[in-house]
Amino acid sequence: MSASSAAKWANGEAHHCAPNCAKPEKNAFWKNNRDCCFLDEQVHHGACNGGLYRRPFKESFEETPMLVAVFTYLGYGILTIFGYLRDFLREWKIEKCHIAREREEQKDFVPLYQDFENFYTRNLYMRIRDSWNRPICSVPGAKVDIVERVSHNYNWTFDYSGKVVKEVINMGSYNYLGFAENTGPCAEAAAEAAAKYGVGVSSTRQEMGNLSRHEELEKLVAKFLGVESAMTFGMGFATNSMNIPALAGKGCLILSDELNHASLVLGARLSGSTIRVFKHNNMQSLEKLLREAIVHGQPRTRRPWRKILILVEGIYSMEGSIVRLPEVIALKKKYKAYLYLDEAHSIGALGPWGRGVVDYFGLNPSDVDVMMGTFTKSFGAAGGYIGGKKVLIDYLRTHSHSAVYATSMSPPVVEQIITSMKCIMGEDGTTVGRERVQQLAANTSYFRRHLQDMGFIIYGNHDSPVVPLMLYMPAKIGAFGREMLQRNIAVVVVGFPATPIIESRARFCVSAAHTRAMLDMALSTISEVGDLLQLKYSRCRTVPSLDRPFDETTYEETEE
Repeated sequence: MSASSAAKWANGEAHHCAPNCAKPEKNAFWKNNRDCCFLDEQVHHGACNGGLYRRPFKESFEETPMLVAVFTYLGYGILTIFGYLRDFLREWKIEKCHIAREREEQKDFVPLYQDFENFYTRNLYMRIRDSWNRPICSVPGAKVDIVERVSHNYNWTFDYSGKVVKEVINMGSYNYLGFAENTGPCAEAAAEAAAKYGVGVSSTRQEMGNLSRHEELEKLVAKFLGVESAMTFGMGFATNSMNIPALAGKGCLILSDELNHASLVLGARLSGSTIRVFKHNNMQSLEKLLREAIVHGQPRTRRPWRKILILVEGIYSMEGSIVRLPEVIALKKKYKAYLYLDEAHSIGALGPWGRGVVDYFGLNPSDVDVMMGTFTKSFGAAGGYIGGKKVLIDYLRTHSHSAVYATSMSPPVVEQIITSMKCIMGEDGTTVGRERVQQLAANTSYFRRHLQDMGFIIYGNHDSPVVPLMLYMPAKIGAFGREMLQRNIAVVVVGFPATPIIESRARFCVSAAHTRAMLDMALSTISEVGDLLQLKYSRCRTVPSLDRPFDETTYEETEE
């Protein structure tokens, strides 16, 4: 596969300014790109990298209070001790165990289930299992209906009570622009497509599954992104996991952000490339790896790498942070690497025109070699896309496993995406799409600001609709989810191993469909539960992302 040569970076190496900086005048360009805003004794730091940013980049992470960290470790320690005690009771048949395990006649075979690996599931996860996998029976819009379930054996199994919890405010779905709805133009267009084409294609794109609507969708995606060409896929996860192996292989180097999604990690591993991980959003760490890769080349042979591919996301779904794309592009150009940008959460949710993180920073789409994203969030549909130069897309059409072997995207889903995307672009003759983008930005700012004012520790960028609220202690994970649901607010809680062990959190996803009254009700409830569970940990001591602890050690994975 050929690719355009990278242009030289005229400004030289990335710069990092001194800690002290002056606050720029109102309406002035952010030449130093360092925002020092003192709000209620809370300091927020932005980026400072040689004028690469045209707007303030405010992203902060407050340190975990020492006492909270100690009690969190202590809580996990107590749970572990009791877990071993209960395992002892189960071994002697004193306590019943419902976990999957081998039958007695299989004990002499290689174990299918590893006892120690299931320790966390048996003894910690089961205590709060009711906080996950809750079935819903409505459209996942601003409000949702949840099927009530009960457990009579401490969350080992669940029974449905027959009741439905109605009109629950949905703060967990990725419905950023509110297109997850069963009425309106998108739903009507999808219904018409189902009547005309059916709900399945029963073939791959290369055989009998290439509809005219697929072709139209790809042209529309390319126009929306501002790239030469685009290709769509039926599954967002497979868009990453099946296409990265087509772009990189043996003799290639992949530099991956440490917080990248599992689909990016899997795709990198399947490629057989050498993988090195840089600290999240840490440009010093990334540049160090790039410099070492250029100087030393491949291990043992010292030959130059066939290709260096940088993998980053637009919005990181667990941290709520936004990639430092201007700096990444500057480094990519300087060291002649390639950039793979995953915009699963940022496409539609960022930028004045809803065109993602590239639009958000006002950058040129051609500076990103591979623009990947999904239709599962902002478009209320399913599937994914890859955009870029025509030579790249033509290559993927014949070399991507997801393109060659996977069944084509369902026609109603295609129609949902086309209609919603045209709405965002204004090609439907209305301003509804633009208004939704603006409403999401306003809702995000309002929600984040009020959570901070209440005294909660929240992570990420001030413009990110993904809002992690820190819970820390294991017992508070389940308690927070249950208390919120009792007050008709549906939230997502996340714990280890999806997060670091002392950084359990609740993750809110703000939507344009949320009214101000809904947000006020949610905020009031969060404050009430926060007081009940004592979750207002903030001491106004924030750590700017550039200053987060930097461990220079990295690891690599090879096929050997």
